[in-house]
Amino acid sequence: MKEITTANYLDDINAFSARNEEPTWMTDLRVAALEKAGNLELPKIERVKFHRWPLFNVNTEEYSPDTMNIPSFDAMKDNPVIVQQGSITAFEQLSAKLADQGVIFTDMFTALQEHGDLVKEYYMNKAVEMDEDKLTAFHTAFMNSGVFLYVPKNVVVEEPIEAIFIQDSESEESFFKHVLIVADEHSEFSYLERFQTIGEQKVKVSANIVVEVIAKAGSKVKYSAVDQLGENVSTYMNRRGHIMRDASIDWALGVMNDGDVVADFDSDLVGEGSHSEVKVVAISAGKQTQGIDTRVTNKASHSVGHILQHGVIRERGTLTFNGIGHILRGAKGADAQQESRVLMLSDKARGDANPILLIDENEVTAGHAASVGRVDPEEMYYLMSRGLRKDDAERLVIRGFLGSVITAIPVKDVQKEFVDVIEGKLNA
Repeated sequence: MKEITTANYLDDINAFSARNEEPTWMTDLRVAALEKAGNLELPKIERVKFHRWPLFNVNTEEYSPDTMNIPSFDAMKDNPVIVQQGSITAFEQLSAKLADQGVIFTDMFTALQEHGDLVKEYYMNKAVEMDEDKLTAFHTAFMNSGVFLYVPKNVVVEEPIEAIFIQDSESEESFFKHVLIVADEHSEFSYLERFQTIGEQKVKVSANIVVEVIAKAGSKVKYSAVDQLGENVSTYMNRRGHIMRDASIDWALGVMNDGDVVADFDSDLVGEGSHSEVKVVAISAGKQTQGIDTRVTNKASHSVGHILQHGVIRERGTLTFNGIGHILRGAKGADAQQESRVLMLSDKARGDANPILLIDENEVTAGHAASVGRVDPEEMYYLMSRGLRKDDAERLVIRGFLGSVITAIPVKDVQKEFVDVIEGKLNA
């Protein structure tokens, strides 16, 4: 791999930007990020060592898939959908009704060309800054695909908005996705995101995924995700909400990848009365390592941030949950609560649940709970006394343990898919 320097990659970045007809400001942002990337530090994930992971492998060649995974039209519903395979958009659907209301849901490069000023207002500007650390700068320089969703003021979208991102295991293309979601004032919608690897070829690649959700005053966003990237994908995932006055984001995140993962799931409560519920479930198996930082920062008075993290570890897997609740000075009446629990199904599994509370203000409410242990023998005894085999009883207990996120997913078919993914992870 070439060293991350402007000299080594400037021509590649300029060529990629020109090929996609990006506005000048976007090209300039990429170059500025590249110039900074080499000197910045990695983000710190407590108790997880990932500095040797291949997170900086980058391939700037144009992607040309042999086949595209386009959904079957007879199985499609009418809700907004985007499907991307690698950096190519395979399918895009938005009803005329929503388009007439001003809803924008399209691939990132079309958004840059047709809605450049709107994208510029929020891209790596409100939620995630491009030079926060080495990985965000690297992402900004080499982002090669993604989507832009904008829901205008007072618009309520009844049907779920879906994005499916497919990583082709036979391709050496970098998987650098950017998702930018803007909920304008008093808008409401549900967004469902899936990351999937297809194919059997064992090409090792890096994924660097940044999701920015800006919830403006009074808006309500329900964000669900099921992550299923393959075992040969080393992933950095950064999902962050910027939540303004009386707005809310409810996160339901299923981290079901087979490869190594470090993730930041953050909610910045910047407006008075802002609210975030963060529910995360994860399964680690084999020799997989996953480190997940889930943080809620109460920056405004009467803001509410709750974290619920449940994880299961099999075989030699490692899973670390860091839950961080931070109430800043001036956030009177704020509420920060968190619960992190890990079930270990093997003597060789390693798990951590680390609660961190940082309180800089009086007249607030805060609390935490954390545990790492095995399946409750009393629950197992009860179920087995009703005729269930041990394996079936254990799976039932685990499904209940992870159920808080399953029930929060807004599409019933995806709930079933999520259950199937959990079953597959546990039976592998």
